[in-house]
Amino acid sequence: MFTGRWVGLVSVVVVLVACGNGDSLESFGGPTMGSTYSIKYVRHAGIAEPAQVRREVEGILADVDRQMSTYRSDSDIERFNALPANSCQTMPAAVLELVRVGKQLAEQSEGAYDLTVEPLMNLWGFGPQGREEKVPDPAVLAETLQRVGYRHLRIDGDRLCKDAAVEVDFNSIAAGYAVDSIAARLESMGIHDYLAEATGELKAKGRKLDGSSWRIALEAPRDDQQVAERIIQVDGYGVSTSGDYRNYFLQDGRRYSHTFDARSGAPVLHNLASVTVIRPSALMADGLSTLLLILGPERAWDYAEKHDIGAFFVIRADTGFVIRTSAAFERLSRAKVD
Repeated sequence: MFTGRWVGLVSVVVVLVACGNGDSLESFGGPTMGSTYSIKYVRHAGIAEPAQVRREVEGILADVDRQMSTYRSDSDIERFNALPANSCQTMPAAVLELVRVGKQLAEQSEGAYDLTVEPLMNLWGFGPQGREEKVPDPAVLAETLQRVGYRHLRIDGDRLCKDAAVEVDFNSIAAGYAVDSIAARLESMGIHDYLAEATGELKAKGRKLDGSSWRIALEAPRDDQQVAERIIQVDGYGVSTSGDYRNYFLQDGRRYSHTFDARSGAPVLHNLASVTVIRPSALMADGLSTLLLILGPERAWDYAEKHDIGAFFVIRADTGFVIRTSAAFERLSRAKVD
């Protein structure tokens, strides 16, 4: 279910300048979650020093990594994943929050979206323990499916429990959670004009130093170069894109991506290449972009319209790619670019 991220800051150009009133545009970033993060914000008089802001942001990212990473054996979630069936473990509040969100998305998608797909990811070669990208033996796939299912998880106070040997994978929502947490911390420090991004998930609020809006370019799904398919303005919203075109393998002429339907245990085979979602919460944008990508072009469209979700769909066609946008997406992004 973990999907590739390709929403980009393709045309967000930031020049570090200062105004006569003492305001300046600050920018920093670095590696995180196997990818990168970047923070841009307008610093007004009286706001904390940039070094302090950076420490706060990197502290949040370190907490997310320590609690939710599936690529380090000592993280809270990987210690839980190593436990046998009928086990419980005390968890940080953030982990329990993501489990609740994951359960909500699973129920809304009738089980297509599921946080417990890590054994499937590994089996098909896409996960942290994956050895070879190939179609698995049907008998092995059937056995692995016995260890998948969000209903095997339950929360008991501050403990996460499981009645089967399931393994939780937060890769479809952890970055969105991190962005929301960073945005909240910036707000608490008096920073109200910012663009916070981690692994492609982002949230923007306010204005740049020159008074113009934060502009986000949505890339066309191409491997050879970055091409802006559409540029949108964002103020107070999170933006997330899930796509299947950068992490896949070919076998017997068929393309298998790392976007899984947990019910079948196999990668989806429809022609929906990517989905971008705009929501007030970057966490929900993150999860919903994955959910919609799993559902496929028709079911995802119906879901987005029914739930008033701002969604931008890129669909494969014989002649190239077809763009389709929900009514909510047009409403949220229709302002003219400065």
